[in-house]
Amino acid sequence: MSLSGFPALVPHGGNLADAVHRYGIARERWLDLSTGINPRGYPVPPIDGDAWLRLPDDDDGLEAIASHHYGSPRALAVAGTQAAIRMLPQVLRSGCIGIGLLTYGEYAPAFEAAGFSVERFVTEPLADKRDAAGFILAPGAALPAHLRHLVVVNPNNPGAESFDIQTILDWHRQVASRGGYLIVDEAFADALPHISVATKADLEGLIVLRSVGKFYGLAGARAGFVLADHATDRMMRGLRGPWSVSGPARSVVRAALLDEAWQRETRARLSEAGARLVGLLECHGWRAAHTPLFAWVRDEDAKRWHEYLAREAIWVRRFEAVPGLRFGLPADEPAWTRLDAALGRMFGLRREATR
Repeated sequence: MSLSGFPALVPHGGNLADAVHRYGIARERWLDLSTGINPRGYPVPPIDGDAWLRLPDDDDGLEAIASHHYGSPRALAVAGTQAAIRMLPQVLRSGCIGIGLLTYGEYAPAFEAAGFSVERFVTEPLADKRDAAGFILAPGAALPAHLRHLVVVNPNNPGAESFDIQTILDWHRQVASRGGYLIVDEAFADALPHISVATKADLEGLIVLRSVGKFYGLAGARAGFVLADHATDRMMRGLRGPWSVSGPARSVVRAALLDEAWQRETRARLSEAGARLVGLLECHGWRAAHTPLFAWVRDEDAKRWHEYLAREAIWVRRFEAVPGLRFGLPADEPAWTRLDAALGRMFGLRREATR
């Protein structure tokens, strides 16, 4: 069977089994910082045993709870935003779509496999990579005239750039005026709600994707939401089909979205942890960008330092399009101490390499 037309497999963080196999270090010895997932996620409540025995109830109120939580007119529950990404090429008219050179890796393969023309862009912090991309995406600037659609991950993963609401709405106005869509991936926006355009999701030509895997730490639930206008919601609902999110996952996500006290406490804690992480990296000689859930360092020797940390049984995510490393949050004080010590040893090697 030919795989022609299917999106290519994309590497992701969380692939600790690969590290165990490659380096021959037992799983329990690893400090896994390879994702941007909250390491102290939502405490999963007891799940009714019947949730495992019945088909999921798509009318259990979860989507209404999500709609209220995000301030959106409607919400479509999907099996993680990854499922939504695979549906999007069937919703949008074919044409040229702008996707970041350094961003979440699933978008470009999905649209390329569907026959879209993909044009990569860089943001202003990566302007020196202009030759590797078609254009610079900058606030207030006109989008290329031939561009029909645009994907913006806000805040960006892994580069950590973020854009305010007015900037996002200006890009939406530009693509909507040419019959296109702006897709805003807000997988990490729960920790930064002031940048979200979820409340604007009824605008024609705007699709907002939200995840419960990052801020809530519920990556294993494989649940997310599409926020869009009525016509787009109807199309994606038809593509999604029934029972896309399991009954147990629906139960846990419903509880998490309703727990406003936990959300407030977690935002404050993640803000402190994110600042601590970037401070630690900069103390050891790196300039870092960050969100509350991860930090990003750009380094032409990223491959070397990724290898060094792996030998120390510390697993971080390496990127190649723009060489750099992404660090997730340590889960506890022993993990913070271990990372600090490894970075201290590595900093000595980096300093010697520049002499």
